[in-house]
Amino acid sequence: MFYKTCEHHGLKHNPFKALIAPRPIGWISSISKAGNINLAPFSFFNAMSDNPPTLAIGFSGNHTEGGPKDTLVNMKETGEFVCNMVTYDIRHAMNATSEMVGRDVNEFELAKLTAIPSNLVTPPRVAESPVNMECRLLQVIDLPSNNPKSPNYMMLGEVIGIHINNNIITDGRIDMGKYHPLARLGYHDYTSVKEVFELDRPDQVKQDQAHGT
Repeated sequence: MFYKTCEHHGLKHNPFKALIAPRPIGWISSISKAGNINLAPFSFFNAMSDNPPTLAIGFSGNHTEGGPKDTLVNMKETGEFVCNMVTYDIRHAMNATSEMVGRDVNEFELAKLTAIPSNLVTPPRVAESPVNMECRLLQVIDLPSNNPKSPNYMMLGEVIGIHINNNIITDGRIDMGKYHPLARLGYHDYTSVKEVFELDRPDQVKQDQAHGT
């Protein structure tokens, strides 16, 4: 099939998000100037560069109480946030924090999660997550929207500190068999990394052959 994105695709559900999959989930903890803590998952999320390490998060729509979503407001106010990676074991807690609740609700308490201090930024991190990336806001970019009442934004953040649970490290590498990061597939579907295979880059293979290794 083929469809123009400016026209209806003819399917029961929009396939776009299911096609760009799997997507890792950025579980973002932030805090307002007034000290209100927020925790929300974003599947429009990924790493953009590694030197310096930079993340991108996509925002769509507004809060049900009006105005931008809490995470975006908090980022703009303080310039800081923490990206907590989601694993299979904490999938239900992540899902609980996806609920659109009132601005005065603390999602850590809602999902019965443990908020622990960060080292370099003010927002707390999720103790139950094996990876926490402390971040500083770099830029908020306005994106096109087909609905003026539902704006789209992209946030870029620099990772300035990373916490890794030693239990997911084997021989100096992140062990995906122990990590089991969760990913969004579209619709209500998710997956987690359970199977891993390795591919050598062609240039590395040629270099090894040239050196007889």
